[in-house]
Amino acid sequence: MKLYLNINFQTKVGENLQLLVLNDGIEEKIYHLNYTDNGNWTGEIDFFSKTISYKYRVTGQHGNIINEEYSVHYLAFPHNYDEFVIYDSWNAKNFPENYLNNKILKNKLQSFTPGKVSALKKHTHLFRLEAPVYNPDWQIVMLGNCEVLGNWQYLKTLPMNQTDFGIWEVAVVLPQNHMIEYKYGLMNIETGEVFGVEYGPNRWALPNAENNALQIKSDHYFRFKSHEMYHAAGVAVPVFSLRTENGFGVGEFPDLKNLADWAKETNLSILQILPINDTTANYSWTDSYPYAAISVYALHPQYLSVEKLHFPIPNDLVEEYKAEKDALNELSLIDYEKVISGKWKYLKAIFAGNFDQILKDRNFKKFLKENEEWLLPYSAFCVLRDKYQTPNFNEWKTHRKFIFGKVSPFFSPKNKDFAAAMVHAWVQYQLHLQLKDAIDYTHRLGISVKGDLPIGIYRYSVEAWAEPELFGMDFQAGAPPDQFTELGQNWEFPTYNWEAMKADGYRWWKNRFKALEQYFDAMRIDHILGFFRIWRMPMSATQGILGYFYPAVPVKIEEFHARDIHFNYERFCKPFINDQILWDYFGEEREHIQEHFMNNHFDGTYTFKEEFDTQRKLADYFKTRSFNGAEERLLSLAANVLFLQEALGDDQYVYHPRFNVEKTESYKYLNDSEKWKISELYRDYFFHRQDGLWYQQGMEKLPVILNSTDMLICGEDLGLVPDCVPEVMDRLGITALKVQRMPADDSLWYDPQNATYMNVVTASSHDSSTLRQWWQEDRELTQKYFQHQLGQYGTAPWHLECELAEIIMLQHLYNDAMLAIFPIQEFLATDNKLKNPNMDDERINQPAVFPHYWRYRMHLNIEDMVAETDFNKKIAYWISDSNRI
Repeated sequence: MKLYLNINFQTKVGENLQLLVLNDGIEEKIYHLNYTDNGNWTGEIDFFSKTISYKYRVTGQHGNIINEEYSVHYLAFPHNYDEFVIYDSWNAKNFPENYLNNKILKNKLQSFTPGKVSALKKHTHLFRLEAPVYNPDWQIVMLGNCEVLGNWQYLKTLPMNQTDFGIWEVAVVLPQNHMIEYKYGLMNIETGEVFGVEYGPNRWALPNAENNALQIKSDHYFRFKSHEMYHAAGVAVPVFSLRTENGFGVGEFPDLKNLADWAKETNLSILQILPINDTTANYSWTDSYPYAAISVYALHPQYLSVEKLHFPIPNDLVEEYKAEKDALNELSLIDYEKVISGKWKYLKAIFAGNFDQILKDRNFKKFLKENEEWLLPYSAFCVLRDKYQTPNFNEWKTHRKFIFGKVSPFFSPKNKDFAAAMVHAWVQYQLHLQLKDAIDYTHRLGISVKGDLPIGIYRYSVEAWAEPELFGMDFQAGAPPDQFTELGQNWEFPTYNWEAMKADGYRWWKNRFKALEQYFDAMRIDHILGFFRIWRMPMSATQGILGYFYPAVPVKIEEFHARDIHFNYERFCKPFINDQILWDYFGEEREHIQEHFMNNHFDGTYTFKEEFDTQRKLADYFKTRSFNGAEERLLSLAANVLFLQEALGDDQYVYHPRFNVEKTESYKYLNDSEKWKISELYRDYFFHRQDGLWYQQGMEKLPVILNSTDMLICGEDLGLVPDCVPEVMDRLGITALKVQRMPADDSLWYDPQNATYMNVVTASSHDSSTLRQWWQEDRELTQKYFQHQLGQYGTAPWHLECELAEIIMLQHLYNDAMLAIFPIQEFLATDNKLKNPNMDDERINQPAVFPHYWRYRMHLNIEDMVAETDFNKKIAYWISDSNRI
């Protein structure tokens, strides 16, 4: 069988085009194409399979890869032809068919039955178009300049068949005496009306006079108009925040069904939640932080409904359970300790009372076998955590180092820890069943679910224990200073060893996405900037201000010399302390502070004593004592440096300017020449030299990972965002997040009317205050917002009135952004009867406070919200009228 390939793609002199035939995503064979003229490339290959997957690549004179497709071409060949003439176009990742043909599309088209296209011997052309059409009543049609294509008449268009999700095909006999011009259009199946034809110039197809060859016109990107593309609105609420009549003081997976019922009433089609993985490290309120999971696979036991298990609560515990449940469900906020201890008490009792029957369950056995790779280490980790009362495996008496062969006996019935291990495995099985049941129910309503993927892993997690080689355990990850905190954030997570992950094709990430794809249709990647660079701190630091970007193009000693900066390690990299600084920091207490914590050099300068010369040493010292409230000021003084040193090994060092170096006390005591030179170096480091490196880092990791999943991917790209990040996200078809009060530029706020399609717009997030709180935080800003964004006159009211909250919501709905998703608190803020009387109970998290108690609960039962007919109709009208249904 012969394939004759043709593609028009503009290249530079010396560049070449290759075709890569793939087998299960792996390069099988490379063919070099020939350049003809005007950007046209051709190739001829022998191929003997009825299906082919391939992609194109641009190479330089020396064979280096300059550009390549990240989305693959697929073709199926009719059996009654021996030759195929294929006309291709470059398949960009950010074409709608590549980021919109995802699980949401398949959820929307649940009743979809693939159509068939028969290419008979008489046919001259097969047209194949990739176009995700979310409305099941719409069909793609062709119209063009010949009789078969209706001679451009809307009433005589040629319907195409959807042979797979988002794939449309039709085989035709076209005239051989002239070139065919055509376009694709949209037809309403119910009425037969062609209501839209794609914009732009006409497409074309050459005549085909060969009797034994079929010409395949493989088109990409139906040129949709904005209103024809997928738009949706959704609600964001953590699972733990859901309140139902029958809860146990915390939201549970079955409660997602109730939330889906409310979403159905209001025309919302996306449920967005926070991470749901197990965070149980110490059984204390600090475990409430959902971004510090002890396993990236295991689900959190707090989300399991005890009452919906197949086995009942033992009779002698029923009354105690009811009393505890009622007390916890009355609380306005979550009591994490009582919830998790109560859940485990009843779960262990149920497991022990039905032990033999549980172990005989064939489906449970199947779950164990299919998930053994992560479930066995997780179960063993939980047993050891509980036995030694710490998740810090470095402090365990046994199994400090994970060896699969030594922990596998935990799943052996003869092992003394068998029952303890199996209860954790069984709870995971039950969590999977309840979550999958809730997701399936939600999908049957045509509603999709968007999950949240934390960028980091917990330092004392199963992954850190089992695969430490994949992580930078000697460092901490966080974020540089931003509007949330001037000191930056230290998440205390290890960083990633990207080189180790790259070595096996990012297996760890692919497996993680595969696990998430069991439940979710879309995924928010928390801090997507971490795929470009991470903010890294040494273990000696406690505050994010003492971090630097990694990877980065650092400052070498030679550069200091080239810039005529006299480098002095003690002056540049150690906290600068003199008499005036001590006075400014500590006033009359300065002598007492200096005597206890510092060395006096008797020249007006001081250094920290060795036992206090890092933030970590100071923090550890203050864990057991106080020093007249000087703790925070001493930590701040320890960060009074100009540069951070990074060791490369073999006595090799490089340097990174400290963030906001011009605001340090150390900088103030430089002479004017030094200030100018260091400021120039600072601006070059942070705003110029890194972009090329970070672009390469993002394009190296993200395409591989994205191609392993069928979910719609959204990137949380807030904070200090390099110029390369939006460029990469756009190229890869990743939607960006736009939070109105967090503009990317120097504006006071972001106007959602400016949102382009590849955006998710929202009024607030789980890391911000609610709209009602924000309204009162800065009266001057609120007044400007009231007048200029909301178009109101007079003085802004002290409280955010419901009518104003509605205007804000509507401005986020009526725009071109693909998704508009709001925290549930913001919906309730539009109704006087439903909004929480205590607005401060509605805040989910304060990033500047770490650790923070994540304990927000809805003040209303979702069942009651479903019954709020007028409120629901109001929202439903907003959604349908803004074309987000």
